[in-house]
Amino acid sequence: MALYVLYEHASGYALFKVKEFEDVGVLIPQVEESYADVSRFQSIVNLAGFSPFKTAIAALENVNAISEGIVPEDLSVFLDTTLPKVAKKQKLTLGVADAKLGAAIGEALSIQCSHIGAVPEILRGVRMHFPNMVKGFTPKSAAVAQLGLGHSYSRAKVKFNVHRADNMIIQSIALLDQLDKDINTFSMRIREWYSYHFPELVKIVPDNYLYAKVAHYIKDRRNLNEESVAALEEILMDSGKATSIIEASKMSMGMDISEIDLMNIEMFAKRVVNLSEYRKQLSEYLHSKMNQVAPNLQSLIGDQVGARLISKAGSLTNLAKYPASTVQILGAEKALFRALKTRSNTPKYGLLFHSSFIAKAGAKNKGRISRFLANKCSVASRIDCFTETPSHVFGDLLKQQVEDRLKFYESGDAPRKNIDVMKEAIEINNTQTAESAKKKKKKNKKRKTEGDENGANESQVADDSKMDVSESVEEPSKKKKKKSNKNGDADNTQNDSQLVDEEEQSPKKKKKSKDNGSANDSQDLNETAGDELNGEGKKKKKKKKNQEIEV
Repeated sequence: MALYVLYEHASGYALFKVKEFEDVGVLIPQVEESYADVSRFQSIVNLAGFSPFKTAIAALENVNAISEGIVPEDLSVFLDTTLPKVAKKQKLTLGVADAKLGAAIGEALSIQCSHIGAVPEILRGVRMHFPNMVKGFTPKSAAVAQLGLGHSYSRAKVKFNVHRADNMIIQSIALLDQLDKDINTFSMRIREWYSYHFPELVKIVPDNYLYAKVAHYIKDRRNLNEESVAALEEILMDSGKATSIIEASKMSMGMDISEIDLMNIEMFAKRVVNLSEYRKQLSEYLHSKMNQVAPNLQSLIGDQVGARLISKAGSLTNLAKYPASTVQILGAEKALFRALKTRSNTPKYGLLFHSSFIAKAGAKNKGRISRFLANKCSVASRIDCFTETPSHVFGDLLKQQVEDRLKFYESGDAPRKNIDVMKEAIEINNTQTAESAKKKKKKNKKRKTEGDENGANESQVADDSKMDVSESVEEPSKKKKKKSNKNGDADNTQNDSQLVDEEEQSPKKKKKSKDNGSANDSQDLNETAGDELNGEGKKKKKKKKNQEIEV
């Protein structure tokens, strides 16, 4: 019988051929010591083939498949090409470390696999001497490959959907149970402590939270009067209890306490009140997380019972993998093993006992309803675990089925068939998903239109700012032009005045220049302006002469 051993390393798959030897002497100490020697071990085990992983992503995919008991394509191809083809009369056995992987290889490739006998010891020796048995492979490179693959594998396992994290439910329900125990012990302690001063308050206010609030408000009972009735009514929401507290404080049998003791009691009562308020906040947080992670299980059996089932199973996926019989007795392991040991009746329920359905059922029907409820819980947990869009539609209808079954046990009314209920649930779920998809499309369209409008507004604002900048740049240039024009006008006025003076000094010359100017068109603009001013000056002189003659 030929024996081959498969070894999965971080760098690839390796197949080793084992020479024939007696299985009887495998567990002898001398034989076990021989595995530590490389030369002795290589005389028994030889490398038949090695297939390295091409990339780190391929290595991660293969390791994930092997851990789940699935044969990856790379492994099947490697085994087909490396294993020798043996005749039907000869037997070939493949040694594997994992029994699940061996069963999967047997189903996929029809190869006989074994994980017992000499296989574990041979794999131990291969694991020890693997770097020395593969050429070009060193212990350092093997350690690097193992470290890299280990980090990527653990990182992939830790990654999960943030909104559907069942780890938060496990921690919150554990903290909630611990807070319940602590608040009960602290409340008992404050009752006993404050009863030395005001023993009658315990009978008037039996609730732990209200007792701590009232003790924190009263402090010294001698300070109570008619004015403190309103404040006590706000705390207790009962006027009768408030008046009875004031009457009891006047006739109390308690002893007097010093101010330091009252301060300590007040501080402790405040801590208890804060703890109970935080407990309320934590229960609301648990309700919201259960609504996100397991809405069907929540609507079926409630927040705390569903969270305890998830915590006991370890995760929602583990709970989904459990059969209904395991879910029924989950939490009653001690009673189950005690019953199996003593051959007595096994327990009917575990954590499901805290459900309201078990309390509603009669004594004869508690076992039946717990079995039925466990079946529905397993269905709800599987729906919650494997649906992409969680909803509480199935949970509501499953709860209605359990209530109908309770009525059937009591009155005999026949409930609806499971097929009809599930069809109705699927139809409702499909309509809800279609509506939600339409709403998402509308929201996306609104966001796109708002984004386009915002982009257009931003572009307009940018254009306006550019225009403002260009206008601000043009304004000083215009001002400069205006200034230059003013300077030019001033120069022209000066030239005109100079020309007027010249006219007064030489009128005869101006006349000749005027007559000659009409003939010569190519004279300067200053001369033309001077001629016009000249003519105006002559007209004024003639008018003055005429006025003198008339006088």
